[in-house]
Amino acid sequence: MLCSAAAADLPLPGTAAHVTGWLCIEQPGAWGRDVIGDQVLGPEITAELAARTSAAKVRPMLIRRPGRNEFTGTRTVLLASSRPQGSWCVRFEITDLRQLFDIDLHLVDGPAPDIGVRVDDPVVLVCAHGKRDQCCALFGRPIAAALAADYPDRVWEASHTGGHRFAPAVVLLPSGLTYGRVDVSAARALLEAADAGEVAMTGLRGRSCYPPISQLAEVAVREQIPATATELTAHPDPAPTHDPTLAGAAIVVHRDGRRWHVTARTIPAVPRQASCAAAPKPATYLEPAAIEQLPPGL
Repeated sequence: MLCSAAAADLPLPGTAAHVTGWLCIEQPGAWGRDVIGDQVLGPEITAELAARTSAAKVRPMLIRRPGRNEFTGTRTVLLASSRPQGSWCVRFEITDLRQLFDIDLHLVDGPAPDIGVRVDDPVVLVCAHGKRDQCCALFGRPIAAALAADYPDRVWEASHTGGHRFAPAVVLLPSGLTYGRVDVSAARALLEAADAGEVAMTGLRGRSCYPPISQLAEVAVREQIPATATELTAHPDPAPTHDPTLAGAAIVVHRDGRRWHVTARTIPAVPRQASCAAAPKPATYLEPAAIEQLPPGL
């Protein structure tokens, strides 16, 4: 059974990879299983890139244009910061991979740097990493091709984005909005919503800038009220919970001052494989336990 079929009953909210900084490097052709470990970019580049991205807490990604593309010698690079407020993405080109080391990756912790060209329209990463999991290639590549026909230069096939069991998996940059199980219609709708500053709810897994419980909390509040992409922020609730059935809690804040306290619990599920080539293992998912709007001033 494909891992995406085995996971079809698992809820999506709270499953996005927790990433706040992205370094996406164009690499046409085949990829290995691991972006860094398989040394697709060469051993010397790979070792240094692994150290730098780890130190800056930036996720390295390989990207390529949908369809068969030969390497021209020039690579597009995207550097993006996915923060609750003030997210950004810049785009530039390199002709030598060592040019990557001229960039201070810690820039993702601040405002948009004055390098390359500012990318104002949302960029789409569609996981198509077949060497990592066949579901990504099988389901992701048709989505990427369909979107690229309508939105040229904004859609990329991407290496592992996290959660191939939710394929087709899509990430929007710079917002970090992450989606799963989207078909072509849903993929077009989520991009149209992003262009309008809104958030499509179909297939929404969460925003990558948040840890899982905060992702879940924000999605849960969005399901109750209309809100634009930047009107809600989520923060882990630092107060300890004394209820052993709860996994934690988060506070969701609307720009107008409204606030919600969302508690979450972990639900066990029937064991199943997390990857097509893996053996079944215990599975869990998060669900809201309670969503409480807080009184003003508290």
